[in-house]
Amino acid sequence: MLPVMQHPSVPAPIPLSEATFRATAVKGLHHNPPAALEAVRNGEPASPSDFDLNPGLYSELPAHPVPRPAAVLVPIVVHAALTVLLTQRTDGLAHHPGQIAFPGGKMEPNETPLETALREANEEIGLEAAHVEPLGHLDPYRTGTGYLIFPVVGLVRSGFALNLDSREVADAFEVPLAFLMDTSNHALHTRPWGGSERRFYAMPFEQRYIWGATAGILKNMHQRLFPDDPHTR
Repeated sequence: MLPVMQHPSVPAPIPLSEATFRATAVKGLHHNPPAALEAVRNGEPASPSDFDLNPGLYSELPAHPVPRPAAVLVPIVVHAALTVLLTQRTDGLAHHPGQIAFPGGKMEPNETPLETALREANEEIGLEAAHVEPLGHLDPYRTGTGYLIFPVVGLVRSGFALNLDSREVADAFEVPLAFLMDTSNHALHTRPWGGSERRFYAMPFEQRYIWGATAGILKNMHQRLFPDDPHTR
């Protein structure tokens, strides 16, 4: 059993209190999960997605199968300055080994995104649902690997203990929410993929490389919660 996680000793450039974040979330989050899967089945491209920064790939979408629904929990840990709880996947996994992620996974039949997110958080890191207060939903995020991810944002009270599934999760750690919501920390990186260059968001933090769908979901959270930020784009 891991000890209760403590607030990282990293200065937050823009302090976000629980009250401020809660009020912002009420205005910016979806109260119910958007019907994005039905829209994709009808041929509409989902956004945000891995394709947004690579518009040349939109022509490939008709050849892609309908994405599989998945859900993740975006856990906002309540400290004096809020943090986001993230995981690092083990190196031995077949998909996305070693990457930084939110706790989550594929939705089971008849599950809601909230049910999936809470179940997966408990299975992967031992976070019990009793410690999570759901606040709402971000926009579903379509990945280039065939998933439509429904992110659920929830407040997590300190005092919890984690128990990581060592088959899937190598580590769990917290990053100041203010760091992740500061656009000066939102970078655009590229890497070769399928014979071309793919662009993606990245938010490097200390020795952690937060990128891809995880960074894209965090970018969407900034856009939804802080639309009046002059750096929102």
